[in-house]
Amino acid sequence: MRDLSLLRDKRFAVLFTARTIAVLGSAFGPVALTFAVLDLPGANAGTLTLVLTAQTVPEIALLLFGGVIADRVPRHLLMTGSELASALAFTALAVMFLTGNPPVAAVVACSVVIGVSLALYYPALTGVVPDVVVPERLQTANALLRFGMNAGRLLGLSLAGGMVALVGPGWALATNAAAYAVSAVLLATLRLEHRKHEGSAPSIVADLRAGWKEFSSRTWLWVTVLQFALVTSAMQAAFGVLGPVVAKEHMGGAPAWSMVLLGQSAGTLVGVVVSLRLRPRRPLLVATPMVFAMAVPVLLLGFGAPLFAVVAGSFALGIGFNTFGVLFETTMQREIPRQSLSRVAAYDALGTFMIGPLGLMAAAPLAAGVGARPALLLCGALMTAATACALLVPHIRRLSIAPAVPAEDGESVPDAKGKAVDGAAAPQ
Repeated sequence: MRDLSLLRDKRFAVLFTARTIAVLGSAFGPVALTFAVLDLPGANAGTLTLVLTAQTVPEIALLLFGGVIADRVPRHLLMTGSELASALAFTALAVMFLTGNPPVAAVVACSVVIGVSLALYYPALTGVVPDVVVPERLQTANALLRFGMNAGRLLGLSLAGGMVALVGPGWALATNAAAYAVSAVLLATLRLEHRKHEGSAPSIVADLRAGWKEFSSRTWLWVTVLQFALVTSAMQAAFGVLGPVVAKEHMGGAPAWSMVLLGQSAGTLVGVVVSLRLRPRRPLLVATPMVFAMAVPVLLLGFGAPLFAVVAGSFALGIGFNTFGVLFETTMQREIPRQSLSRVAAYDALGTFMIGPLGLMAAAPLAAGVGARPALLLCGALMTAATACALLVPHIRRLSIAPAVPAEDGESVPDAKGKAVDGAAAPQ
């Protein structure tokens, strides 16, 4: 299979292996940290919220800064440093929990380090893929990376709970630390050319303005980010609070909800296969309707559908989410200039996830006011309406990718130096 031949490329194989191992290990950390914190003397839900917030706030607040840094320095080296910082933070957590009950302040400090490292890592990850593979193979690379991440997450989640129960959270945190360390070592072996971009902005503020110009000048980009921000907020309410409430009251509780989540996980793997096969000329015209599938299990839960139907809907969600993700990421990497890609990715991530917590905050009042099932119907309606409105935007329907033309070495490359064609010279 030609798509899998990309794994024989040494540089991509290193990136693929590093990312898969990091995601596998990161599945242990949240489970272990949650139960380790709750086991501390006098700890309660407020203590856990403090620890989790200590990671989330810097992760969101510093995303744009991470994008600026990733566009200024070799991205793989920034990723290496970020993984090392996370490894050290999880090592400290593991040692503290293995040797006693650490002070909450020390746990919070480690969470802050993890949040900062993630803020630096993710914009660099989006930007490093075009540094590793040729433009014609970007979609394959994104799909394979997602396959490794999803498989690693599935395996990690299946092992994390048992490891915490059998040997304790300290060793699970140590496993997370080891995975980040291995990832850092692998990334450090990459040999990528760092292109110095002429005329780069002289200050962080100027860099941010330049990144915002690249982001805001493309209608298809900011509309999709706005769409997905609303979808993500509704999804967090539905899958974080409302869905589990309905599962507990009407579907048999945790076992039923686990099947729903398993259906989603299986769907993500199938979505990778689908995205490997698709090569649409108009990628967003194909990708955007995939988001409709994400509303299916939410609406089925709201209508009181039987468990097998909800699981099937969750499977469709996984397919739609991954297919959309691969096509959208590939479009960004083809359309955005390399020297600005990490900053644009940071604006994308910030816009997508910044309002997500609002969904969680609104879920409980909605459930109390109208009931969990009607609240789920509202969430599904919001997701459907946001996606339908996005499809009304001409630039999303018309954005097209230039066909590949043969290269001298037998590989095919896009014409116009890998740029997409949108029917106009200026970005829209």
